[in-house]
Amino acid sequence: MKQADVFEFFRRLAEANPAPETELEYGNTYQLLVAVVLSAQATDVGVNKATRALFREVKTPAQMVALGEAGLDNHIRTIGLYNAKAKNVIALSEILERDFGGEVPADRDVLTTLPGVGRKTANVVMNSAFGAETFAVDTHIFRVGNRTGLARGKTPLAVEKQLEKKVPGPFRVGAHHWLILHGRYICKARTPECWRCPVVDLCAYKAKVLEPRGAGAVAQGRIGKAKGA
Repeated sequence: MKQADVFEFFRRLAEANPAPETELEYGNTYQLLVAVVLSAQATDVGVNKATRALFREVKTPAQMVALGEAGLDNHIRTIGLYNAKAKNVIALSEILERDFGGEVPADRDVLTTLPGVGRKTANVVMNSAFGAETFAVDTHIFRVGNRTGLARGKTPLAVEKQLEKKVPGPFRVGAHHWLILHGRYICKARTPECWRCPVVDLCAYKAKVLEPRGAGAVAQGRIGKAKGA
């Protein structure tokens, strides 16, 4: 995708959603970190359902440590891999309380040393909590980047590097959210809804779905009935 098209791509997404943000619910940076850790291989909707009651009770690493692994399990057992995630959340909370005064460090490299925190999680926290120009490549962004031709790569890191290189200045902080939301609600995995995509003419995807599935058949049926009337 040409750089002029990249600018126009994000300009249109920004026009449609001027203030994009994560769909995870949280009240402070620590809760955001916990929510993102829990969201691995889980939906934001599922995480939000599990954390609403949890976050009313737990707002700091110290409170999470006091809750304990068994207590956390009870809150998040509807989330996949909840046992492993509970262990990681308790462990990272202990580290934050012990080594960082209960605060989440605004440093991606430091964040990735915490249990359960990989590069993608650290990028989300840096972007959403601290306004950093980071690009957390999840399955949605990986798909959108490759499918549209915006940022092609065989690995999430390769796509991230392409985004770091290509995304224009005015859109660098919001790009992560625009791409996730675009992939979640329009550029879907099985059936992209190209007929309502604001950047369809800029997209390199060859197998565009330019009308809702079944729409053609319905239209043909209506025409047939009209002719036979």
